Amino acid sequence: MIKKLTVVSLLCWIVLSACDSGTKADLLIYNAVIYTVDSSFSRQDAMVIRDGRIVATGTAEELKKNYQADSSIDLQGGFVYPGFIDAHAHFAGYAQSLGTVNLVGTSTWEEAVERTRQFASQRKGSDWITGRGWDQNNWPGQQFPTKELLDQYFPDRPVLLSRIDGHAAIANSKALELAGVKPGQTLTGGDVVVKNGTLTGLLIDNAVDLVSAKIPEISPDYFRELVQQAEKNCLAVGLTTIDDCGLSIAQMEALKKMQDDQHLQMRLYVLLSDNKENYAYLRSRGIIKTDRMHVRGFKLYGDGALGSRGACLLHPYSDQPGHVGFLLSNPAHFDSVAAQAQLDGFQLCTHAIGDSGNRTILNIYGRYLVSKNDQRWRIEHAQVVNQQDFSLFGKYSIIPSVQPTHATSDMYWAGDRLGAERLNGAYAYKQLLEENGWMPLGTDFPVEDISPFKTFYAAVVRQDARGWPEGGFQRKNALTREQALRGMTIWAAKANFEEKEKGSLEKGKWADFVVLDKDLMQAPENELLKIQVRHTFLGGKKLYSR
Repeated sequence: MIKKLTVVSLLCWIVLSACDSGTKADLLIYNAVIYTVDSSFSRQDAMVIRDGRIVATGTAEELKKNYQADSSIDLQGGFVYPGFIDAHAHFAGYAQSLGTVNLVGTSTWEEAVERTRQFASQRKGSDWITGRGWDQNNWPGQQFPTKELLDQYFPDRPVLLSRIDGHAAIANSKALELAGVKPGQTLTGGDVVVKNGTLTGLLIDNAVDLVSAKIPEISPDYFRELVQQAEKNCLAVGLTTIDDCGLSIAQMEALKKMQDDQHLQMRLYVLLSDNKENYAYLRSRGIIKTDRMHVRGFKLYGDGALGSRGACLLHPYSDQPGHVGFLLSNPAHFDSVAAQAQLDGFQLCTHAIGDSGNRTILNIYGRYLVSKNDQRWRIEHAQVVNQQDFSLFGKYSIIPSVQPTHATSDMYWAGDRLGAERLNGAYAYKQLLEENGWMPLGTDFPVEDISPFKTFYAAVVRQDARGWPEGGFQRKNALTREQALRGMTIWAAKANFEEKEKGSLEKGKWADFVVLDKDLMQAPENELLKIQVRHTFLGGKKLYSR
């Protein structure tokens, strides 16, 4: 009897041991090509996840032996990368744009107005009509539009249509009347354009705010609906974290509440906009950090955009003699903000396009950063840099946060604005990268498309979708594929002080990852824009599947 019990006990022990032979886990991903984007850029074929974080990566054989997962997914050779991080975008703005007239791709001003008419016909009443996306550089003659056609079709309904970069807009007479805009009105960092003493409707940079400030806020319910659609669109292209640049307190809190209420899963790194209320708010609250929301800095605007000739240049525009653009605030303002940010330990991220705009911000940053540091102050765009100023990025550890699709959007006309000599210091991503050895990449959507594949293609190939120009636009400043991928993942995370929790697929980090149908590292250049997302995971949960 004793022997029989001993045998039974031994069998039970063997069975129980077999059931508990591995550490518990939630999910095993295997039969994949996993680019971890760790320091050695290693590849693995399996990954284990528990409680939303990565427990281990390695071979399927060893992970199956050491871990007992509740579920597993055979990716059948799919290509896995860290979830893409857009280091410069306007997520809330993109969401709201989904409820306005889409003017991207219009080939004439007449087409833009016709789209606006069709949009307005579906929205009866006296509400404002807003839209965004026109670009006069894509139209015959490349001339800015004026308001006459809008006045013809919308005599009693206010209309404001923004240029694709948001740095210029056309308002009809009703909108100008409601905003109290008058001929001869002047302001710092903007221009109310007048011809023969009459308003043309064209507003440049800060002048746009005169009208946009009169537009009523959308309802909270409609905002939530638009944000959820924006999130779906972003997840479908593999984005798991977005830097939302220049939010108000109300916008930030609305997004955070959506996250807290589980209506928004996307992770956001928020930069508050440049105003006294926001500075006082964050100073009193301190850094805000949850699993999905991180707020620790501010977005400033140094100058305007190159496309609307608002970028501040050291010498006049090649295609507009005597005009050098303008700063959007006095240098003293940028200096005072930098001084306070240094005291408070907050991050500064400043939009700078022209070589004068970049020089101004670089020198002000340098006054407070002094030398090498880890404060990670950023210059957003760093689009046109004088050759004498590149070294300032490295000297003061200033991070150039760039958007490669700006180069391929602007390459058709940038030379006309800048001339050949200045163009050599424009969109110089490789030269900028060499200063600090790392550089975050973004899109600036909705100024550009949300697709990170277009970011990757523009950074590496520097051509448009048709393969123009042959050999690439200033190909000497192209990034390697590894550099481009790092810029969209671990370097973008580092720009947000988040490299220890995301940006690579390593033990202890969030299991934010994307599964693609082709290999970004190996696919022919002409196939890069055709790559599709099969799945997007955030915190180990599949939030998108094609």
